[in-house]
Parts: sequence; C-alpha cells; structure tokens
Amino acid sequence: MTLRSVFKGWVEHYFSDEEAVILLVVLVLGFAIVIWLGRMLAPFFTSLVIAFLLQGAVSWLERRGIPHLLAVILIFLGFIGILLAMAFIVMPLIWNQLVSLVQETPRMFASGQELLDDLQARYPNLVTPDQIQDWIGAAGRELTQVGQRALTLSLASLGNVLALIIYLVLVPILVFFMLKDSDRLVGFMLSLLPQKRTLMTRIWQEMDDQIANYVRGKFVEIIIVGSVAFLTFAFFGLPYSALLALSVGLSVLVPYIGAAVATLPVAAVAGFHFGISDQFFYVVVAYGVIQALDGNVLVPILFSEAVNLHPVSIILAVLFFGGIWGFWGIFFAIPLATLLKALVQAWPRGIKGHSEHQAVEVLSEE
Repeated sequence: MTLRSVFKGWVEHYFSDEEAVILLVVLVLGFAIVIWLGRMLAPFFTSLVIAFLLQGAVSWLERRGIPHLLAVILIFLGFIGILLAMAFIVMPLIWNQLVSLVQETPRMFASGQELLDDLQARYPNLVTPDQIQDWIGAAGRELTQVGQRALTLSLASLGNVLALIIYLVLVPILVFFMLKDSDRLVGFMLSLLPQKRTLMTRIWQEMDDQIANYVRGKFVEIIIVGSVAFLTFAFFGLPYSALLALSVGLSVLVPYIGAAVATLPVAAVAGFHFGISDQFFYVVVAYGVIQALDGNVLVPILFSEAVNLHPVSIILAVLFFGGIWGFWGIFFAIPLATLLKALVQAWPRGIKGHSEHQAVEVLSEE
C-alpha cells in the first residue's frame, strides 16, 4: 500500500461528502480571519461577543411580550449603565489600590527580607545565608522586570488613547445595531452558505446553547466570586480588597490553574499586613471556603448543561487558544474545545449517521 493510496483513502473517508468540504473551508476561513485580521477587526469581534451575551436577555424580554425594539433599548441602556459604573466607580478604585500597592512594594520587600532573616536565625541548618541572598537577588530581579514592564506598558498606552476612544464610540454603536438587526444579519450570513447545510446546522444547534450558557455563566461566576471575595476581604480589613477581588474573580477563567495562582497574592498581602497571626489564617480559610463553594456549588449550578471535557483537554485548550488570542482565547478555550469535540464526533460519523437516518425514514415511508 503506497502513501498515495493511503492519503486518497483518507480523503475519500473524511471528505467524500460535499458538505464536509464546505464546512472545512468555512472553518479555515474563519480561523484565518481571526488570526490575521483579529487586531484590525478587534472592535467588531468585541461587539459581536457582547451582543452574543446580551441576546439572551433580549430574547427573555421578548418571550414576555415586550416588543423587539423596546427590549433592545432596555438591555442596551442597562449595558451602558454597567459600563459607566465600571468607568467611574470600579476602575478608579482598582487603579488607586494598584498605585498604593506599587508604592508599598519596597516596604513589603523589606518585611520579606526580615522574615527570611528570622527564618535563618531560627533554622540555621535549613536556611543558609547564601540561600537568603539568592532568594533576595531573585526577588529583586523579578521586581525590576515588573517595573520595566509596567513602565513600557504605561508608555505604550499613551499611544493607545485614540484606540480607546474608538472602542468607546464604535463598540456601543455596533452592539446596538447587532441586537436591533440580529435577524437580518444572521439571514445575510446564512445566504452566503449553501442550501445544503445539514451537518453545519446540526453542529451549530448542538453548540449554540452550550456556548451561550457557558459564556453567560462565566460572566455571572466572575461577578459573584469577585463580589463575595471583595466583601470578605473588606470585612477582615485586608488592604487592596478591590484589586485582590478582581484577581480572584478573573481567576475563574482558567480552570484549576487560576485558583492556585490567585492564592499567592491573597496570601502574600495577608501575610505582610497581618503577619503570621490568627487574622492571617482567618483570611486564608475564608478564601479557601470561597474557592470550595465556587467549585462545588456555583459551577454545577451555572454549568449544569456543559459538556463533559477531560481536565487534560481543558488545560491544553487554555494553553493553545490563550497563546493564540490572549485573554479572549482563555475565555473561550472551553467553548472552542467543545466545538472541536463536536466536530470530531460528527465528522465523519455524523455524515454517515445522517445518511442512515435518511435511509430509515425512506424505508418507513414505503
């Protein structure tokens, strides 16, 4: 058996159906547009994601008898209200705490050095002066790199003011029209596809509700976990509560890894502020309770309809799509992995199963 015959058999097995070839072309074009034109079309893709999230609320109002245009206006005004609240209330608070944290970093660094010296005095056989100097040197280099990155980011952001203004103007306009004319836009996109699209329709119907529920559920999970974390940290008097709560809320985007990474800043700030005391352990235990309730109560409620993916598949999806598309890649890693799983299961068995189903229908009619 030659390589040519093997390749020919593989092509005939997977691409003998015309619809499978068209679906492959659509997928390749879609990924190519996102990869090569993603930066240029970023406002459009951002608006598309937001409109996709808000469409569920618009449909919910329509099912209760509210006209489409009025439902769109109400949801759009709520969206604008949330943006204004974040711009004038949440973001200034987080920015002020971030500035305070940067200013207090040298004092925290000195406290850490005192703690290492105390450990060396207590356990001279386990912690040597050379190890302490190595740790201090490594921490100093990391702080220097963080400072350089922050300076580079701040200088680069000066040139992005125009881009931010474009986002603030274009994104709300695009979101409004995507919600208002959603049926026309979807109809136009469907008109570009061939009439025979049974496989694509089945895959889209399978994925639509799952992706929508996942994305909306993630936003709700971020808000709930971040809010509860902020109230908990504020109750214990932990400094930088808003900044830490933001990191804890965003940590739910990365399954398994995010919770572990978010633990470090929470424990570090609590340790520097309270020392190794009862208050420190109270904060750590409360944070552990939040993570436990999120994983065992909130996630099953929000994602009861989610498909079952192996943890290895989830981590690989986060690494792969996060490396390609950054934040949005991490956010949509699980839906994209679910889409790939649906494609693998439906291709080519979905085509074969559809043919068998049609044959059964014909026989039953006869």
